[in-house]
Amino acid sequence: MALSSAAPLFSWLDHRAAGLLLHPTSLPGAQGVGTLGEPVEALLRFLQAAGLRYWQTCPLGPTGYGDSPYQCFSSFAGNPYLIDVLPLRAAGWLSEPELASLRELPENSVDFGALYQRKLPLLFRVWERWRQQGRPPLAGGSFETFRREHAAWLDAYALFSALKEDQGGKPWWEWPRELRSFSAAQKNPARSRLERRTEAHAFLQYLFFAQWRRVRTQAASAGIEIIGDIPIFTALDSADVWAQPELFQLDPRTSRPTGVAGVPPDYFSADGQLWGNPLYDWPTHAESGYAWWLARLRAAFAFADVVRIDHFRGFEAYWSVPAGSATARTGRWIPGPALPFFAAVQRALPEARLIAEDLGLLTPETTALREATGLPGMAVLQFAFGADASNPYLPHNLRANCVIYPGTHDNDTTLGWYQSADESVRDHVRRYLRVSGREIGWDFIRAAYASVAGLAVISLQDFLSLGPEGRFNTPGQAAGNWGWRYRTEQLERLQSDSAGYLRELAELHGRLRMEPPKTLGK
Repeated sequence: MALSSAAPLFSWLDHRAAGLLLHPTSLPGAQGVGTLGEPVEALLRFLQAAGLRYWQTCPLGPTGYGDSPYQCFSSFAGNPYLIDVLPLRAAGWLSEPELASLRELPENSVDFGALYQRKLPLLFRVWERWRQQGRPPLAGGSFETFRREHAAWLDAYALFSALKEDQGGKPWWEWPRELRSFSAAQKNPARSRLERRTEAHAFLQYLFFAQWRRVRTQAASAGIEIIGDIPIFTALDSADVWAQPELFQLDPRTSRPTGVAGVPPDYFSADGQLWGNPLYDWPTHAESGYAWWLARLRAAFAFADVVRIDHFRGFEAYWSVPAGSATARTGRWIPGPALPFFAAVQRALPEARLIAEDLGLLTPETTALREATGLPGMAVLQFAFGADASNPYLPHNLRANCVIYPGTHDNDTTLGWYQSADESVRDHVRRYLRVSGREIGWDFIRAAYASVAGLAVISLQDFLSLGPEGRFNTPGQAAGNWGWRYRTEQLERLQSDSAGYLRELAELHGRLRMEPPKTLGK
């Protein structure tokens, strides 16, 4: 499908608003990780008081090695770590002494290794006791109904998870050949042997979905909409690839990728980023009318009102790195599905509200694709300074159909960035914004609010004026990411000191909600 001057496929960002960027693992509490419990209510109260209409998260899937929410074991499942165990104690499925191991975990950060060793066994204990009590239904329906409604992905994910445990955590391509695909494993005796453990993993999803449904209801009642996030690619060691290998560029003999995903050298890395994800076999997807992707998007809209698609550039052309390469430098650009893909999405989900993450190396073709789709792109203020007035991220060069961030989950906090920037960059910031730089986090917040961009989304770390200690992720760094958490008193102090001011900023710049929210159903 050629790009044309026809009306864009989507046109939904017709208002001005502000939002907060915060992944749920960063919520406070005494369970070793943020959960979908009482801290969510406190966060929503802050958003409401501050006039913030949106809460943006990172992907909510189950994380594996490296703990990245962008490398999940499933594109459809939820992360069991986020399950709040307090209601499970109240239901009689856990005792107070059993929660002691979680209360011993740090409250200012997430120790994912310790969490794996302590929380998952507790959740499986809940499953055993739930079964012993006659499998009582949770809010939203029975377990059997949940399994039927989500069978298209849940059956494969639950069996994949049980097999992975049984195989000592090894990736699926190292399993016995007769287990290296969902279709083969369904015929193997291991399926019957692991039936109970498979049900246990499905039950954890039942718990997660019930609790996330409650979060959605609370947010809607508060007038808050959730912006979700899906990576363009899936993890190689995932139920997605294991269940449907024909959708990916894999060697049929070895089940390993023939090429992997990444990006060329850029702002974040001199060697580029070697993500290692398997690449899609886009012709196969096209033959099915992009059925798998449509199912993935429907699942994402069950979690969120708006969905950000990571690495929009990859739909126009993706960086293909030969398997086994040491860095991403050896890759090449391959044409992606482009406009036909988004036309299929529009036909199936005409009311879909998507955000295109179009950061990085932009080409005229990528820009043309974004304009043809009509999707709002992204702008990052930290990328705006240090060059000349033509920088596309400077506020005077922005357009209304975009989302502006001081920084995203991949950036340092604004204060940390400013402290480490060259003096020439800091001088550019001060002269452009006409500020001293002593409150650089708030300077960027005010600049984002005042910009023409339809949405302004600010990380909680910037609202808290944190330095590099608040950084959530450093791209290319294998360990030490995704662990940041805030303390309850930090949000309380922010609400007391700054919620009124933020609401005033939103009112001054036309970012207060004027109409009821729109929610996209399944």
